[in-house]
Amino acid sequence: MHVAFVSMETAHSADRRGLERARRTARLLADHGHEVTYLCAQWWGGDAVPTFEHEGIEYRRVTSEPAPGAFAAKLPAALWRAGADAVHAVHGPPRHVAVAEKAGTLLRTPVLVDWFGDGASEPGSQTRAASGGDLVTVPSELIRTRVREYGADDGSVRIVPESIDLKMIRETPADDRFDVVYARRLDEHANVGTLLLALAERRRRDWSAAIVGDGPEREAVETAARELRIDDRITFTGSLPERERVSIYKGAHVFAQTASVEPFAAELLRALACGCLGVVEYQADSSAHELVEGVDRGRRVTSPEEMAEVITAAGNVPRREYNEAFERFGHEAVIETYLDCYEEIRSERGLF
Repeated sequence: MHVAFVSMETAHSADRRGLERARRTARLLADHGHEVTYLCAQWWGGDAVPTFEHEGIEYRRVTSEPAPGAFAAKLPAALWRAGADAVHAVHGPPRHVAVAEKAGTLLRTPVLVDWFGDGASEPGSQTRAASGGDLVTVPSELIRTRVREYGADDGSVRIVPESIDLKMIRETPADDRFDVVYARRLDEHANVGTLLLALAERRRRDWSAAIVGDGPEREAVETAARELRIDDRITFTGSLPERERVSIYKGAHVFAQTASVEPFAAELLRALACGCLGVVEYQADSSAHELVEGVDRGRRVTSPEEMAEVITAAGNVPRREYNEAFERFGHEAVIETYLDCYEEIRSERGLF
């Protein structure tokens, strides 16, 4: 199958999880033998180089630099030249999604809109972006609810979660230095304070913890740990490659998820697959609790006191280094779900 991705920005030019999701999906499709064209603003060098092959993906220049108006104007012709079997439009900006949807109608090419939940918002265009595609894929029930609020039909929204590398998880040795782990970018939504208070409740017990990640709030979090007099038992690792994070998760007993905003809790998912007991503080703007609903190694809490109790009780839960219950989130399973979506919308258009 030939799939044309549409996104002015890419993971090479902007730091956004929705763009990284698109890059991973495009790469996995290419790895499985499918033809992938990525229509975007140029992010590679060379003014006279309109296309660039990378990771099995053909990136095609629509504009020489990010320019929303020019990109929208040139996109229909770029889609016509691509001649793909299906269009995979990445949400944000919504105007580009709406243009891709209209062009798809004219070209008789079905359009899937992948809506992660971190794209730019434009007045009036969110509704057009949500309702104009053949299918909208979202990472979680939280984002599905929001897309439906923008006007998408119930049956046209499909949850396609983030995927993880199960082979790497199985093969990576465990680093058993820590009992409790938190991992995320340390920004204004990190909300590490809940975990610090829970750990402070247990200062008379024996434990060690790791805070994995970096960001603008790191200094404030380290200061809070010092003020609570628990900094001597917490290691701030900074940002780590995926394999190193997985090694720490496999050796840990508990993974704490407290972030206030999370379209999809990817690090929690990795930790659960690594056998951790996942302790999630419920947050209205986070989907993390969805990953532990009905899961025997998952717990939901609403306060630091409850989190402290769960961490203490975790001592009675056997340690594990792999959890087969999360194999449905592997790269293979998730890319097959996308392929099923492409086939479905092609079939609905009468294309075989």
